[in-house]
Amino acid sequence: MEISNDSSIKKPKRLTSVVWNHFERVRKADICYAVCLHCNKKLSGSSNSGTTHLRNHLMRCLKRSNYDVSQLLAAKRMKKDSSGGLANISFDEGQRKDEFKSAIVKYDPDQRRDEVVTIASSKFDQERSRNDLARMIILHGYPLSIVEHVGFKVFVKNVQPLFEVLPNSTIELACMEIYEKEKEKIFETINRLQGRINVSVEMWSSPENMDYLCLTAHYIDEDWKLQKKLLNFITLDSSHTDDMLSDVIIKCLMDWDIDCKLFALTFDDFSTNDEIIRRINEHISKKRPLLSNGRLFDVCSAAHTMNAIAEDVIEALRETTQKIRASFKYIRSSQVIQGRFNEMAHQVGITSQKILVPDSPGQWNSTYFMLETAIEYKAAFNLLHEHDPDYASPLTVLEWEWTTSVAGYLKLFVEIMNIFSSNKTPTANIYFPEICDVHIQLIAWCKSSDNFLSSLASRIKAKFDKYWSKCSLALAVAAVLDPRFKMKLVEYYYSQIYGSTAMDRVKEVSSGIKELYDAYSIRFTSVDQGSALPGSGLPGTSNDSRDRLKGFDKFLHETSQGQNVTSDLDKYLEEPVFPRNCDFNILNWWNVHTPRYPILSRMARDVIGTPMSSIGPKMAFSTGGRVLDRCRSSLSPDTRQALICAQDWLRLELEDPRPLSSAPYIPFLLGTD
Repeated sequence: MEISNDSSIKKPKRLTSVVWNHFERVRKADICYAVCLHCNKKLSGSSNSGTTHLRNHLMRCLKRSNYDVSQLLAAKRMKKDSSGGLANISFDEGQRKDEFKSAIVKYDPDQRRDEVVTIASSKFDQERSRNDLARMIILHGYPLSIVEHVGFKVFVKNVQPLFEVLPNSTIELACMEIYEKEKEKIFETINRLQGRINVSVEMWSSPENMDYLCLTAHYIDEDWKLQKKLLNFITLDSSHTDDMLSDVIIKCLMDWDIDCKLFALTFDDFSTNDEIIRRINEHISKKRPLLSNGRLFDVCSAAHTMNAIAEDVIEALRETTQKIRASFKYIRSSQVIQGRFNEMAHQVGITSQKILVPDSPGQWNSTYFMLETAIEYKAAFNLLHEHDPDYASPLTVLEWEWTTSVAGYLKLFVEIMNIFSSNKTPTANIYFPEICDVHIQLIAWCKSSDNFLSSLASRIKAKFDKYWSKCSLALAVAAVLDPRFKMKLVEYYYSQIYGSTAMDRVKEVSSGIKELYDAYSIRFTSVDQGSALPGSGLPGTSNDSRDRLKGFDKFLHETSQGQNVTSDLDKYLEEPVFPRNCDFNILNWWNVHTPRYPILSRMARDVIGTPMSSIGPKMAFSTGGRVLDRCRSSLSPDTRQALICAQDWLRLELEDPRPLSSAPYIPFLLGTD
């Protein structure tokens, strides 16, 4: 066997010039050659020859006319890494960066867009890059016109000259394709669910006074994880009237094939037209009777109700609030006045470090913070009024009393809204105690001896009572299904709210939850009875014809019919409550106890998954509705819905490969997300 005299040698440590990524150094006899990796031409590879001639060759090498230098370097590095070596690429001493830039070759604009270019162990795929770009635009909410921005085109050409920048219309089609594929996945996921679906309905608007309808599905999956999926973002044109909203909602439910699986419908406005609810009820009842005669079906958002009440409170104190706002601005108008006010605060013993900041429009909690700060500096404001004739916005004694009382009202609402918005898994059971606290406080405020305060309390209690009459049963049932509370929490709060008639109200809740359980028990029996009937075999066992216990299945089913068996609900309520602790997770508890309460756990899955509030953390204290930005509002209705819904689905997919429990994310708000 003949052995070639050509043998590869390892590069010396000083071979750090980038040109060596495109040459192989070989030795023949006593002469060193640099062999071009692209055309196999041999050049001098002696260390005395330098690298200039090699660089010049690379610039002329016809084989490299369509190659991207950056990819070649990356491919070369990967090749070295795969062979077990490590290469540190840097410039030779004295090599100028502009010399390296001169080695970058031109890109052929006639390159076919669908051509796959293979470079060493890497390749460029135009179609895949197109999809990646579309997903990026969807995921981050970039405008479709980004592909036409000069800066974007320059960046892309420098990163990958082979990529053909797509026109706006093409990238829009790519986004629509992604939306359709993701929609199929969501559809399959939802329709595989054994339990029911809850849907929240939210209204949006735009700077152009367009209205939109957003539908979101809420459910607890088979692993007892709370899930939310954006379903639709419908554009309502000027021809839509309030009574037509029911038709729009019904159509969306039917398109997703969940109208027969609906448990509850949550609206963001507690003053929603009752006619809309009635029409939806009628449609659903034709296919499947509503549970509990529909008493748990119509739910109002608790957070929106609290916001509406807080706004009424602030509006009632509007004149006094304007004086406080003007006082803050006066003190901040000059350093002299600010310094004089600080001295007065020190004289009267005020140690507060709070800054006098006026409230922010559109965020009612900022008005509460402003009132709280003003109350702390009350003595200093009074002293300023006595010594500064230019101070024109002093509060009277009565106004200070009103401010103190109203701030107390708002404090309660701020604390409750923080609980609602900060909970990462807002299951329905957390709302009952907070809403009951509001109810109890409103009863006390209505008894105030001050006519202004008692009148204000009566007005906001009337608004609260409308919410309470509609949602109290749903709130109570969810609380009963919390093993830390059961019926005891209902008894505790109802005794304070209703007094002597409390037991009658407690019985209403008890009857309501029993009626709901009976409906689930009938359904559970009709669905799962087959597992105990002849020929079905035991759950989890083979249906092989040699199963000798098939007869036992029939015997067990027949002899168990007349026996008094304790129901899941009775067993659950008779057992002691679970100790309260900060680490308690109701979803984990029911997941563990599903085998013990097979029927009740199915009911709990649907009840606890009901969205009692449909508001995100950044909108928790907003006094305005959700407003879409001009970028998204300028799109066609189909494209707008595709981008907004697909963004929610892709974001969840990136966070967790399983179905996810994150709230739908729509960043196209003015001044919010």
